[in-house]
Amino acid sequence: MVPEQGVRVFKIFQCGAVAMALWVAGANTGLAASQDGDLMAFSAAYFDVNQRGKEAGEFRIEYRADEHMWIFKPFGGAMATTQGSVHGFAGVLIDIPLWDRIYVTPSFAPGLYYRGNGSDLHHTVEFRSQIEITYRFPNGHRFGASFNHISNANLGNDNPGVESAALTYIVPFDAIFAGR
Repeated sequence: MVPEQGVRVFKIFQCGAVAMALWVAGANTGLAASQDGDLMAFSAAYFDVNQRGKEAGEFRIEYRADEHMWIFKPFGGAMATTQGSVHGFAGVLIDIPLWDRIYVTPSFAPGLYYRGNGSDLHHTVEFRSQIEITYRFPNGHRFGASFNHISNANLGNDNPGVESAALTYIVPFDAIFAGR
């Protein structure tokens, strides 16, 4: 698949995922109920999964608050690549329980990007959209996979964008600091 076609397919998938999330969230009155409180997410990823020239390893950490703004929860985090790129971001997510233990979590976050020796995304302001699916263990920990797209939304002269595929381990905040 040509990279432009891959981006188009992802954008169609992304729009469908957001539409589904809003529909499910509107229909699911139990969405606001959380058993786990605040969460910390740790990810290892393949940065530039479409292989446009600056592939790298990516490491990410996120704080996911259990506060609610309608159906959205705030979160923030940072990622760094093995090429020296860094992206700090803050945004909103929707944590959707599909079944007893399976969650789908679409998210959107603007942020600031520093290129380092990595991909030139042609602007400091970059937007990350992501879809994640996780399995929740009985202790509240989760493990899953995600796919995201980072782009400057045409703020720069060029908008190459970049995609990452990640594995994520999510831990309740209290489990880290309260030793549970």
